Amino acid sequence: MSPDRGGAGLPGLSDLPGLRQGGGDTTGAIVKLAVLAVGGQGGGVLTDWITELAERNGYRAQSTSVAGVAQRTGATIYYVEMLPDTGRDPVFSLSPAAGDVDIVIAAELMEAGRAVLRGFVTPDRTVLIASSHRILAVSEKIVPGDGSRDAAEVLNGAREAAKRLVAFDMERPALAAHSMISASLFGALSGSGVLPFTKENFEEVIRLGGRGTAASLAAFDACHRLAEIGDGAEPQPTALLPKRPSIAGPARLLSQWNELLQWVENLPEPVREMTLAGLRKVVDFQDVAYGFEYLDLVDRAAKMDEGESGWRLSIAAAKHVANAMTYDDVIRVADLKTRRVRDQRIRDELNLTDDALVNVTEFLHPRMREICGTLPWRLGRWIEARRGLFNWLDGKLSKGRLVRSDTLAGYFSLWLLAALRPWRRRLLRHKNEAAHWNAWFDHALLVREEDYALGVEVLECRRLIKGYSDTHDRGLSKFDRVLSALALLQGREDAADWLRRLRETALLDEKGEALEGALKTIRTEVITAD
Repeated sequence: MSPDRGGAGLPGLSDLPGLRQGGGDTTGAIVKLAVLAVGGQGGGVLTDWITELAERNGYRAQSTSVAGVAQRTGATIYYVEMLPDTGRDPVFSLSPAAGDVDIVIAAELMEAGRAVLRGFVTPDRTVLIASSHRILAVSEKIVPGDGSRDAAEVLNGAREAAKRLVAFDMERPALAAHSMISASLFGALSGSGVLPFTKENFEEVIRLGGRGTAASLAAFDACHRLAEIGDGAEPQPTALLPKRPSIAGPARLLSQWNELLQWVENLPEPVREMTLAGLRKVVDFQDVAYGFEYLDLVDRAAKMDEGESGWRLSIAAAKHVANAMTYDDVIRVADLKTRRVRDQRIRDELNLTDDALVNVTEFLHPRMREICGTLPWRLGRWIEARRGLFNWLDGKLSKGRLVRSDTLAGYFSLWLLAALRPWRRRLLRHKNEAAHWNAWFDHALLVREEDYALGVEVLECRRLIKGYSDTHDRGLSKFDRVLSALALLQGREDAADWLRRLRETALLDEKGEALEGALKTIRTEVITAD
């Protein structure tokens, strides 16, 4: 949808109250704008920019903010009212009212949906400018499976509710420019043409900030251009996207990596993309030799697969074997926390320069189970087998710890844990995980010999296991309970469908009560059939 440019020589404002003519009452001339943003997105900066923009161009303006709910990670509603300065003191409202907002800017798609639900967006007057990217709410994150809401449904609802919708991914240009999404939103507001100010007016306000001006202007310009195009096809600002770094390293490792890539090329074409993604993941987790172990398992599935079924078995194996082999352990956590890219990500999120000092405090709470998992497997099992010793050590060692990873001592302690990676295969946690995924994978291929679809579903059940500590234990318990139904299901024509239903029930049911009900239903079905 292209921007509306009509009205009294002022772009896009022909239908806004700010251009109503005549009468001494100026309340109808007030332009009302609401910004809905989540913590850390720069909503306050955006509001200040909008207020400064209005005041520098002959308008009187006022901005306020209303704190939101913790479920949205500090969501806040910022509100701006403005009108042309006539020399008289205006009376502005302190907060938006349902059905009385001209422009709504949402820094994330669900914030746009929230604005619609609250009545801020109406089809007779509101222009809705929204980023289509997602930040999951707490209610979405706590679901064991995919708890995310349907983005397409929210987008369609926003389009129906607004007089005009300008929506595309505004986070991508901001990240590519190492800026904040506030600059992207400001650019979309400029490109939409809904306010009577030129692009140069907008850019002048950004330049007043001084720090980070170049990055903000880059994100601003990209989104200005995308908003000018409208919300039809969504072109990506490829010029701003970072290039994938080339792979470098010792000649021996590069030769082995190229051998792995050649192995992937020899797989059926539909399987290669998922396998390559899994290969990168497992090699990053451990080493190149780990990649050979991974491809050996995928190759076993591919040799038992068939093109007529869309290579579903091989693709499921490539995905879920990689996830199984890259389990979360103490070594992995320490490794990720000590990588240089993490420090850069923190600086990018906080919009800090390279010379700025950053204090980072890590909260760690390893249980005795995790501690035993980092020990040589014989020693770890010896301790676990002696419950009295295990419980005594658990009381002494299983305590929350605050570690300053920006200090030499704190960073070095994490680095030592990460340095255990070459010995990971000899540790108890790896022995347990490897035994589990090999048994699961062998069983899936065995089931596939009798029932192809059921074998695929057994592989898909690996989705139930994720995370670490209590989360991992709950997922493992659900995995065992779901696969316990295999003995009852095998031989039935609807076996794969039943196993899929059990898995989906388990993914959406944190406590497992619905899963237990589904298992009882299956037992009843089998008894009735017999």
